[in-house]
Amino acid sequence: MATKRPIVTLTVNPAVDKSTTVDRLVPDDKLRCEKPQFEAGGGGINVAKAIHRLGGEPIAVFTAGGPSGQRLQALVKAEKVDVRIVETKEWTRENLNIVETTTSLQYRFSMPGTQLMPTEIEAIIDTLEEITPSPSFIIASGSLPPGVPADFYCQIATLAKRQGAKFIADTSGESLRLACQAGVYLLKPNISELSQLIGVDKLEMDELDEAARALIIRNNCEIVVISMGAMGAMLVTSDYVEHIPAPPVTKKSTVGAGDSMVAGMVWTLSQGKSIREAVRMGVACGSAATMNPGSELFKVNDVNRLLDWLNRYEVRYASAIR
Repeated sequence: MATKRPIVTLTVNPAVDKSTTVDRLVPDDKLRCEKPQFEAGGGGINVAKAIHRLGGEPIAVFTAGGPSGQRLQALVKAEKVDVRIVETKEWTRENLNIVETTTSLQYRFSMPGTQLMPTEIEAIIDTLEEITPSPSFIIASGSLPPGVPADFYCQIATLAKRQGAKFIADTSGESLRLACQAGVYLLKPNISELSQLIGVDKLEMDELDEAARALIIRNNCEIVVISMGAMGAMLVTSDYVEHIPAPPVTKKSTVGAGDSMVAGMVWTLSQGKSIREAVRMGVACGSAATMNPGSELFKVNDVNRLLDWLNRYEVRYASAIR
C-alpha cells in the first residue's frame, strides 16, 4: 500500500504570540495585566495546527532561533504536530496581543521579523526537498522576514511543481504577485489583495468574479477563493462562480481566521472532496475561529455546527428560488 503524501506548511516568519488582558489602556500609567497566554504564531504554523485539529497529520516547516525559538518549538510540539525545524542565529520574534476588557477592543502589536542569513534560506529549501514522500500540498503562509528575497515564494512554487505538489501561497504584496507569476494551485486573496494583483485601485462587488477569472486566464492559479470577512467567500474557477455566506456568529477575535479557512479547505481537498465542499469547510473553520479570544483558532464542535448551518442554508436558499 502506497504511503500517503503529506500536507506540508511553511512559515519563514513565525512568532511566539503573547496574549493578555487589561481593564483599559492608559498612557504613562502602570497597567496591571492578567497572566499572559503563549501560543505558536505564524501563518503556516496556524494552518498546521488547524489541520491537525480536523484529523490531519501535517508537517510544519518553520524557522526558530534562541530561547524564544525553543519556546515556539515546544508550543507547536505540544499540539502534536510533526515539525521540521530550520535553526536560525537570530531569536524568533515575539508578538503581543492585548484585549481591553472594558471595551472588548483588541490591540495587536506585531514585531519585526527575524533576519535570515543566505545559508538559512538555503536550509529551508533543502528541508522541503528532503521530505519524503513528496508533499501533496505545500502551503506557504505569512509574510517574508528581512533578508528573504521577494521572489522566495516563487522559488517554492517552482519546487512544488517539481515534486508534483499543489502549491498555495497565502501572503500579500510583492511576494504574492511574484508567486503568482510562477503559478499556484489556489489563491485566497481578500478584495484589496485581489485589486492589487490585477493592478486596479478598487474593485466593486460586481467586478470580483471577472477580476478573479483574469488571474486564472493568466495561468496565475487554478482556483480563486475571495475572502470577504463577514460576507463569507466567493469561489471562482474557470467555469464556475459561487458565493458562500458567513454563518452568523459572535466575534471575539479575527486572529487566525484566515489560516483556519485555508486549513479547512486543504484538509477537505486532501480527503478527495470537491472544491465546493472545501470552501464551505473553509468558511466554517474561519468563522469558528472568530468565536474564540486571542489566537486560539477554532473548536471542532463549532466547525461542525457552522458547517451544518451552511449546508442547511444552501437547501433553504435553493428551495426559495424554485
